[in-house]
Amino acid sequence: MAKSANQAKQSVLRFSSKEPTSTAKGCVSLVGAGPGDPDLLTVKALRCIEQADLIIYDRLVSAEICALFPSTTPALYVGKAKNRHSVEQSRINELLVEKALQGKNICRLKGGDAFVFGRGGEEVLSLKQKGIDVQIIPGITAGAGCTAYAGIPLTHRGVSQGCTFVTAHAETDLQVNWQGLALLDHTLVFYMGLSKSEMISTELQTAGLDGQTPVALIERGCTTQQRIVSGQLSQLPQLVTQHQLQSPTLIVVGKVVDLAQQLSWFEQQINETTASTTTRLSA
Repeated sequence: MAKSANQAKQSVLRFSSKEPTSTAKGCVSLVGAGPGDPDLLTVKALRCIEQADLIIYDRLVSAEICALFPSTTPALYVGKAKNRHSVEQSRINELLVEKALQGKNICRLKGGDAFVFGRGGEEVLSLKQKGIDVQIIPGITAGAGCTAYAGIPLTHRGVSQGCTFVTAHAETDLQVNWQGLALLDHTLVFYMGLSKSEMISTELQTAGLDGQTPVALIERGCTTQQRIVSGQLSQLPQLVTQHQLQSPTLIVVGKVVDLAQQLSWFEQQINETTASTTTRLSA
């Protein structure tokens, strides 16, 4: 039987300082798990999960995907939330090297895509410096997956000719060219921006973006708990507070947000499934 998410997350790693027991090095596969829906895993990602000797995974790997972990495969949780890191990034890098030198083939599983605000590059560099083989398995990044499930096209003829992904999280000071973003006339997608909603709203308006520009906040996108809150850029901080939005939530800024109601499909699908289940239970 596959592990439940709770069982998997109880396997928070215990570090070992043992010397490698084998001279053969393992391989580390850096795998993007996508934005939540297990059906969005690539075939290659699922194969890697099923064949790994060890799975090391992050907080944004959904419970449904954790349930696919083979029950016989050790799974170590190294998730990081705002101001709550179960393991520091530098120690994760060391752990990957340590386990690979013990000859283990590792599935390093990250939400979304590991190379889009996932610090995957740092991990690959650490492994390469130790001569450890690495393969990259891309995943659907949240900015693409969650907007699609929300019915928001990132580009649309006559509305938006491009899109820009921005992280609102930084190790020290956030360095963003707000004026450049405001002048792009692109769809803007902010990752990890919930706690910076007031700054995003203020800075973009100060840089010249109209306060009436449509915005959408997508909470727990690509899951059955998906929730979408829409409004205007000037209202962004109030929307976060009023609707008590929780992480992970994407912030989308741009005229394409106005298309969501016409193009919505996922929420309708969930509602139909829920109604069908209710009917069967009451029959």
